[in-house]
Amino acid sequence: MDYKPTSEAELSEIVKATTNPLAIVGGGTRRARPVKGDMVSAAGISGIVDYEPGALTMVARAGTPLFEIEATLAKENQQLAFEPLSLAGILGASGHSTIGGVFAANASGSRRIQAGAARDFLLGVRFVDGAGKIVKNGGRVMKNVTGYDLVKLLAGSWGTLGILSEVSFKVLPISDVSATLSMKADDPKTAIDIMTTCMNTAFDVTGAAYDAVAGCVYIRIEGFEKSVAYRSGALQQIVSKFGAVDILEMTASRAVWTQIQNLSMLQNRDGDLWRVSVKPTDGANVVHAISPDAYVMDWSGGSIWMRVSKGMDVRGALGSIAGHATCYVGDAAMFHPEPENVRVLTDAIRRKFDPKAILNQGLMG
Repeated sequence: MDYKPTSEAELSEIVKATTNPLAIVGGGTRRARPVKGDMVSAAGISGIVDYEPGALTMVARAGTPLFEIEATLAKENQQLAFEPLSLAGILGASGHSTIGGVFAANASGSRRIQAGAARDFLLGVRFVDGAGKIVKNGGRVMKNVTGYDLVKLLAGSWGTLGILSEVSFKVLPISDVSATLSMKADDPKTAIDIMTTCMNTAFDVTGAAYDAVAGCVYIRIEGFEKSVAYRSGALQQIVSKFGAVDILEMTASRAVWTQIQNLSMLQNRDGDLWRVSVKPTDGANVVHAISPDAYVMDWSGGSIWMRVSKGMDVRGALGSIAGHATCYVGDAAMFHPEPENVRVLTDAIRRKFDPKAILNQGLMG
């Protein structure tokens, strides 16, 4: 059975009335594999509830399409600063990403290295837990929290603790100017050396990525025009020891980062799709250990999206490299198995929020 509630109250009644497993989806653009159970779509619980440009805050129902959020913000020259990653194209999804799905997956893009993750901008949530209760936590302003910080707990929980119905979050102004340094790099170690060199400066880099398909490193600088000109020029001198440096201005700069956010270089390719998260200096070791067919590094080497041969055991290939690997397309479990002590804790938390054990069961282990 498929459920398509159009209100929080209707969603609550659906959860209260069932003991069947429920597969929670928003726009259906963030995972390729199905979860067993009756489908519950939050896409019908939609609409912007409140937007205060002067306070840099927005409140929206969880099913509100991301493109609607971004278009509304753009009219006020504002943005989601954490630059949510888009997976619809690479997963072949036909739906539209929702703002609830963004926060449920903690979907954070290239600017995370400077601005923070999606969860860092989440101010408050409303959600329906596994017993059907409507729960509210947080508010509409940044403040210190006492007691349980359910806002941060829900971010990245992938619908296993509750079904988001409303989110409030902080937004930021769009930078006046964007410029990107572009350099050729033939191997991941050189690429990471370039990115690390730039990140270790005081020039406030907002993006550091390596497109191995194109063989190019990209370093982004944003801000006021004179500041961007000075910082990009200074960085150009610093990294010139690695080779020739091109500076991409506004339009070309934004085009590059759109491609990275969409993982365009990995689309229309065969093989399983994985994301490996490690400390940035281990990025080259990951590539050497796995030998992916195609890959792109983001977060200065800390986040590596890759295509590998079907059925490859990426987690086994990592060996002693500390980190975790998520399988988006393939037969392996989607999420990296948790250490036993962590699993005991997360299982206890899930039992509290989902006493009937019906929310996205099996998705996160």
